Parts: sequence; structure tokens; C-alpha cells
Amino acid sequence: MAAVIETDVAIVGAGPVGLFAVFECGMLRMKSVVIDALDAIGGQCSALYPEKPIFDIPAHPQIDAQDLIAALEKQAAPFTPIHLLGRRVERLARDADGTLVLGTSAGDTVRCKAVIIAAGAGAFGPNRPPLDGLAGYEASGAVRYLVTRREDFRGKRVVIAGGGDSAVDWALSLKQVAAKVTVVHRRPKFRAAPETAAQLDAAAARGEVEMAIPYQLHGLKGDGSKLEAVVVATLKGEERDIPADVLLPFYGLSMELGPIAEWGLGLEKHHIAVEPATCATNIDGVYAIGDIATYPGKLKLILQGFSEAAMAAHAIHPRVFPGEALHFEYSTSKGVPAGA
Repeated sequence: MAAVIETDVAIVGAGPVGLFAVFECGMLRMKSVVIDALDAIGGQCSALYPEKPIFDIPAHPQIDAQDLIAALEKQAAPFTPIHLLGRRVERLARDADGTLVLGTSAGDTVRCKAVIIAAGAGAFGPNRPPLDGLAGYEASGAVRYLVTRREDFRGKRVVIAGGGDSAVDWALSLKQVAAKVTVVHRRPKFRAAPETAAQLDAAAARGEVEMAIPYQLHGLKGDGSKLEAVVVATLKGEERDIPADVLLPFYGLSMELGPIAEWGLGLEKHHIAVEPATCATNIDGVYAIGDIATYPGKLKLILQGFSEAAMAAHAIHPRVFPGEALHFEYSTSKGVPAGA
């Protein structure tokens, strides 16, 4: 049912950075509404790699993506954010009194004093390989573009295609449960982190992973639903069949900003340009944080997005409480505000 909601801050995107923005706003006594096109919170962490370990979250030498999202949800819970999930933000307007008004694909209206765009790199979907009969194998789950449960691959013959972090990370993870893992890549050098790429080379040397190099995906063999083999070929046209139950093509994501691109924001290569000190965009009252934001020296790290969430919240505070001085205090002495 469509709703009309009044709040202090509307946060577009329920990924890790958007969830932390709820906490940072809450610590400054600002209420939030979180809007996301997915049906659950977590963004790419939940939709694409919930069981994938993350190694660069402070104080967590290793934490699975889904556990990080659960912790962030718990951290934000005292501030009782309103979640509007399964809908896109489509419209941005401004009332005569300066109130920002968002409209969603479900017909909701959100009236707020500021907007934080934390939409990752926008709406996303997998880059699909151009293979005949692909749709039938996708429908049966024989071709997948994400791993939500490692147990789904126990005892199966898995072919992983790609040369980035996802391909390497999942090859190392799934070799522990799969009957066999084969990595298909067009060249020996991988674009993954050097340490994990070295771990993959070591696993291949021990016979734990088979490397099909230099090959590219060429075809699928099976009955149109159940996969029997993946056909790969060299640039010279030399082909071979790799027996397989599942193909995981990791060729990255196709990103698009969707309706946000029509708001008049300053864009640089599909990212939103912001002021580094405040994360403010060129539209008054609209801020961008996380992967979607860009500025000189920007690093696409979750931890940098967390910092940007704090900076944006502090920049927004005067809009919500005009004329009120903000005396910054550490959370160790301040605690969670009463009534949160």
C-alpha cells in the first residue's frame, strides 16, 4: 500500500553504506527512511555474495557479507528506520518551503529535509555470456551469476569463468565443497587481488583446482535444462569440453543509475560527483556516499563509504536542526541518544 511519510533523511539504497548512514543520522537524532529496489536489505552483499568473506572491515579480520549486513541492521535498529523495499525511487521534487519530495515506483511519497544516495553503482545485473540456449540453463539453475549458499554446490562439478576477484574468491571457496572446480580464463594473469591470485595458483599446483587457460566460453552441452558440459575454445578455435553440472560466469555487473540519472545531478562516468568534505552533490540537500559517489582520491571500499556516511550526516544536521549548535561527542561518552 502506497504511503506518505514525513522524515528527516531519505536514504536511497539499503546496502552496507546506506545502513550505516541510518546509524550516523540516528546518533545525531535524525530519523531515516530507507528505500531500495531489492526486496531485502543488504544490497550487493545480500544479493550477490552473502557467504563471501570480506577482509577489510576494521576489527573483523574476516566476516561474511551476510553477517556484516546483520550486524549493521542490529546497529541501526535502535533508531527504528522505516524500510521501503522492493521499489525504486523515480521522482525528486522540491516543495515551495524547500522540502524534498521523493516518489517511488510503488506510489509512495517521502517528504524529507535531505536525501542521501547510497545506491552502490545503481541498479545492477550480470553481464551474460553470449551462449546459445543460455536461458534454459539459467532457469534450471545450471548457469548462475551469484552464490548465495555454498552447500548448493556440494559434490558438483563447477566451472567458473572470469578473471576478477569474484572468480578467484569463489574458486578458492567452492573447492572445499565441490567435486571439482575448473577456472576458465583467456590468459594466465588474473585481475584479482595479488594474494588471492597467488592462493589460486597454489591450489592449482596442488591439483585442488583445474585451470583452463587460455580459453573462453564457447557453448553449453546438455538437454537445454540439465547441463552436461561447458564447451571452451582458444582464440585459434581449438575446442574442448569440460564436464560440468554448474557454470558460474563472473563477468562483472551491468550498472545503471535508472531514474536517478534524470535528476540533473553532476555525473562523471555514471557516478555522482560530490564535495569530498560533505558528500554534497550539485543539488541542494542531496548527498551521495559509497560506490556511487566520486571525487579526487576516492577509493571504492566499504570502509570509505562508512566514513562518507558520517560526513554526510554531520553536513545534514544543520538542515534538520537549524540554528542548533552541534557539539560533537565520541560514542564512548555519548552512547546511543535517549529515545532512539
